[in-house]
Amino acid sequence: MFVKSIFSRYIMKYYLIAGEASGDLHASHLMRSIKRIDPDAMFRFFGGDNMSSAGGYCVRHYRELAYMGFLPVLLHLPTILRNIRLCKRDIVSWQPDVVIPVDYAGFNLNICKFLTSYRRKHDRRRPHTFYYISPKIWAWKEWRIKDFRRDVEEMFCILPFEKEFFEQKHHYPVHYVGNPTADEVRAFKATYTETFSDFCRSNGLDDSRPVIAILAGSRMQEIENNLPPMLSAATDSRYQYVVAGAPSIDRTVYEPYLRGSGASLVMGQTYALLSHSTAAMVTSGTATLETALFNVPQVVCYHTILPRLYRLAFNLVIKCRYISLVNLIAGSEVVQELFADRFSVANIREALSDILPGGKGRAAMLEGYRTVMERLGDTSAPDNAASEIVSLLRRQP
Repeated sequence: MFVKSIFSRYIMKYYLIAGEASGDLHASHLMRSIKRIDPDAMFRFFGGDNMSSAGGYCVRHYRELAYMGFLPVLLHLPTILRNIRLCKRDIVSWQPDVVIPVDYAGFNLNICKFLTSYRRKHDRRRPHTFYYISPKIWAWKEWRIKDFRRDVEEMFCILPFEKEFFEQKHHYPVHYVGNPTADEVRAFKATYTETFSDFCRSNGLDDSRPVIAILAGSRMQEIENNLPPMLSAATDSRYQYVVAGAPSIDRTVYEPYLRGSGASLVMGQTYALLSHSTAAMVTSGTATLETALFNVPQVVCYHTILPRLYRLAFNLVIKCRYISLVNLIAGSEVVQELFADRFSVANIREALSDILPGGKGRAAMLEGYRTVMERLGDTSAPDNAASEIVSLLRRQP
């Protein structure tokens, strides 16, 4: 709860939960924005290195939480359940004013449900539950809206179409605060001055050939499934192919795949790499939007098991037309999505050829990116969210 200082001021306590690399980054910016409004704020969190650099105490690193897919989750179920129990105990012990889950629905909605039960059992209003970055229930598991209504007091969305989805379709009020990925790209561009030659020199690349970036995901399973076919499609000798190493993955994971491929690896410099790229192959996720915001034409690639069955399930079960954020925000197919039965080395290679300089699809894709940028707007998501969160906490008991 509120901590009273020697000056009779109340110090608010914020507990954040981020279960993967992107959530760690977004949460760290939110923490800094909260600090600017509430300088005495105290933070405790499940998160990563970015959040640690923003201040506060890291209870558990997200590397111990980030499992995806049925089998990996099943194999690590004891660890996952142990971390959920730890999180619940730690929240009760620390007594924050607000718990701020950041995306990562499976883990976080469990915590939200627990907090609702805890408040009722102990007849308390706090800790409040303010969710930052809504889980993508508009894509699937739309039934989870009942969990949001019951367990989430305030929802802060970062995609422009989500406000319409929640408020018009489900009559559930939310806050659209802007897009943090757009904020991060704008901030990076404002300060990044490295030339292409300097970037190549510092990373052992060839400054005489343009770069095609390969963004194969931030999770082990994504890299295992997507990187080998992406590398197999990297055959145009006019270009050099550079893999963006995810910060949560050790470089030794990439080395067996890169051996003999001719591709290079750049660790922890995705934005710098995109700044100097002519085109990209990208695994679906936030990276597709980042690539678009750097104005880099891309092919979206995502390997699935049982591709024909997955395609059938996508058409019948999934509630949206596209898998990439770029197309979802634009409301039309700006980038090609090669997943399920359309995912093959030949299709990746052909789609990539279409968006290289002189390719028939390059100009139209860049025009589509402009639509995406207009719809996202230019407001600061973490600043807007922080302002709303602090204001709500100060008004509520």
